[in-house]
Amino acid sequence: MMLENFTFENPAWFWLLLSIPLVILWYFVNKNRQNATLKISSVQGFEKSTLAKLRPLLFIFRMLALVFLIIAMARPRTVDVTTKVKKTEGIDIVLAVDVSASMLARDLKPNRLEALKEVATNFIKGRPNDRIGLVVYSGESYTKTPLTSDKTIILKSINDLQ
Repeated sequence: MMLENFTFENPAWFWLLLSIPLVILWYFVNKNRQNATLKISSVQGFEKSTLAKLRPLLFIFRMLALVFLIIAMARPRTVDVTTKVKKTEGIDIVLAVDVSASMLARDLKPNRLEALKEVATNFIKGRPNDRIGLVVYSGESYTKTPLTSDKTIILKSINDLQ
């Protein structure tokens, strides 16, 4: 059922709902005092407008708003308890990649760098539980991507190598 995981974070706010009957009682006791009175000799010509007839609806809307505010302050939420446990028993791997001019040699098709990209992509896709980082070097080295378990970032970094 949909309501089986439904809880309230702060259910103590519901005690304020006990004040609603008191507010309704106060409204009916002071109902006649809320309207201004004007003494005139004849009421002929004065018709009760449609807006005046709808005035009790304003009180109903205020009470509904108060009830909804109290419910919102109780912080309703649904709790999704999953039994699926993610198992991450992997290792940390840092790929060190040479991006110097020698990687443009054509002894591999089309060149060494493109062959490296293909092999590294296949390697990364085969390591679902490992964290992988990428360090590139030519004359000096720098970290292109720190250790991460987000494979899309690593794959994008490998494809962006030049």
